[in-house]
Amino acid sequence: MKILKTLILCIICSSLANGQHGQFEPSVDNPFGSVNPEAPSEVADYADLIGQSVCSSIRRNPDGTWQDTVRMTWTFKYILDGTAVQDLTVREDGGHATSIRQYNADSAKWFVTYFPRNNPPNSPSSWAGNATDTGDIVLLKNQKAPNGFEGISRLVFSNITEDTFDWEGTWTSMDGTIQFPFWTISCKKTD
Repeated sequence: MKILKTLILCIICSSLANGQHGQFEPSVDNPFGSVNPEAPSEVADYADLIGQSVCSSIRRNPDGTWQDTVRMTWTFKYILDGTAVQDLTVREDGGHATSIRQYNADSAKWFVTYFPRNNPPNSPSSWAGNATDTGDIVLLKNQKAPNGFEGISRLVFSNITEDTFDWEGTWTSMDGTIQFPFWTISCKKTD
């Protein structure tokens, strides 16, 4: 009897899970999903990034020199039934990662959590921010520099069009007098 109840429960849960696929989720007909009209309007801040892009990624070494350019794909899609955005980077050097981007209407901010494939931290890194009047998306997080100075990690999507966008990560001192770009990415949409 216990086995029968467990089997019935599994069938019901499976049926519910299969039937719960939201209409704004990625699908065969719409591989990147769409914005849920009941979501905050800010969910559309990432609209021009949705899809797949081919990018050039350049990171800075600890000594201040720049590494060689690495090609990567960066895919953005709507998730959670069109109320959030997920991205996936696939780098030719194996440095893959994903981020979940969710807008909180109560605090009027985007909250972005980053999950790297290699060397995952005990607690994922998170940034908060907004789209600006110029169309950039700016995300901030308090972060110490390698030498221990207090500062801010500033991530900026800029030059956003339907076909291209740029991204830059910069460490900035708390007083703004020191700015140290540590990563730049330039992308061109393919889908």
